[in-house]
This record gives sequence, structure tokens and C-alpha cells, in this order.
Amino acid sequence: MNEWPPFESNGDLPVGIYQASLSEILQQFGTSTPQRQALARRLERVYHLAQSTGQVARFIVFGSFVTAKPEPNDVDIFMLMENTFEWNQMQGDTAVIFDHSAAQSLEGASVFWIRRVAALGGEQVALEDWQHTRENSRRGILEVIGHD
Repeated sequence: MNEWPPFESNGDLPVGIYQASLSEILQQFGTSTPQRQALARRLERVYHLAQSTGQVARFIVFGSFVTAKPEPNDVDIFMLMENTFEWNQMQGDTAVIFDHSAAQSLEGASVFWIRRVAALGGEQVALEDWQHTRENSRRGILEVIGHD
């Protein structure tokens, strides 16, 4: 990503899906506080474990990690997986990230995923849905693209 948009007055990115490499995301959102540094390491770990499956179609980062909040609680991730992905074939640390509760407790990341075929309304609609907040507003999210 060449240039990040400024945060809105509430600390959120403007609505949209911003594409950047993992290293760009880590540099922008994972360095300013010790909490952000810890979350960046968690994000990086989950990303590499997911990529090791060879089945990740889209990798989205959302929630407080991609805001101006100095101390986000965790890192939120949504993955769109290939239709051939078989989560029950995963083992070890990789299996953990495809079990929401285990990923939260063991990796400190809130991980959600579906297969492409389950993206009702299409992939873009499924991704855009993660822009909604608990307060029923919308904010920007990030898609990890390219290889670092």
C-alpha cells in the first residue's frame, strides 16, 4: 500500500477494504506500543500457519487492531479458504487456528473462516460484511496480499 488513509475522528479507517502486504500491515499497526507488538507477532504467526495449508484464498484483518486504539485486546482475522480445504486434516499448531475457541485461548487471535462456496452473495459481499462493527457502524478492514 503506497499510503494509508488517515483515521476517522473515531479512530477507525474509512470504510473500505485496503490491500497491503503483511510486512506493511505489521509496520503500520504493529509497532507503536508493546501490546501492538505482541498482537503483530500473533498475526504474523497465524498468517504463516494459515499459508502453510496452501488453501488460503483471502486473508482479512479487522477489528481494533486496525484502528488508532493504542491497546487493542486481540487481533481479529477472517479467512476465505479454497473449497478443497479440509480443516479436520490439519494437525498441531495449524489445526489450532481453525478452531475459533482454541485460536482465541492459545494464539490470542479471534479467527473466523469459511470455504469460498459458503460465501453467500459472493466473496466480495462476504468480505465487506466484516466491515460492520458491534455498534452497527462500518469501518475499514485490511486484506493481506502479496508475499513478503
